[in-house]
Amino acid sequence: MIFIYREHAIQRMFERDIFEIDVEDTIENGEIIEEYLDDKPYPSFLALQLDDKPLHVVFAENHEDSEIIIITAYYPDKNKWSSDYKRRIEK
Repeated sequence: MIFIYREHAIQRMFERDIFEIDVEDTIENGEIIEEYLDDKPYPSFLALQLDDKPLHVVFAENHEDSEIIIITAYYPDKNKWSSDYKRRIEK
C-alpha cells in the first residue's frame, strides 16, 4: 500500500508536531475505533495508537489503487473522548 497525505493532513500534522512514522504506525498497528463505510469516494476509518501519547488518524482506503489516503491526524482531547480514547463523550 502507498500512503498519500492530503494537504489538510500535512498542514495539521505540522501544526500539531505529528510525524509521518507515527501516522503510518497508527494505521498499520493501531486499532480501528470507528468506520465510515459510506464515505465517498472511499470508505474511511479512525485509528487509535496508544504508545507514547494517544494519537487518532483518519484515513481512507482505495483498494483498487493500493492507496491509503491520510485525511487528518490529531491528539485526542481528553475532555471529548473516554479515558481509553475509543469513544466520544456525548454532550
